[in-house]
Amino acid sequence: MGSRRLAVAHVATAPRAALPSRYLTPDDLVAMFELPSVETVYQWRRKRTGPRGFRVGRHLRYDPVDVQAWVESLREGAAA
Repeated sequence: MGSRRLAVAHVATAPRAALPSRYLTPDDLVAMFELPSVETVYQWRRKRTGPRGFRVGRHLRYDPVDVQAWVESLREGAAA
């Protein structure tokens, strides 16, 4: 049981992976958050619960800064 605590502590202190410098696609969000499908991302958009996205023509894109801000807002809400 002690080794499990060490493993959890190690994960908690591991540095976060840097977000890419390009705009993200819905498929990128699926991979980043290990979501079941891209439909989850589109549901977030319809319900206005996910990160802020924008359209480039017919393509949906996400700014990595907006995605990071959304994650931070979720973390702050969970800590309260």
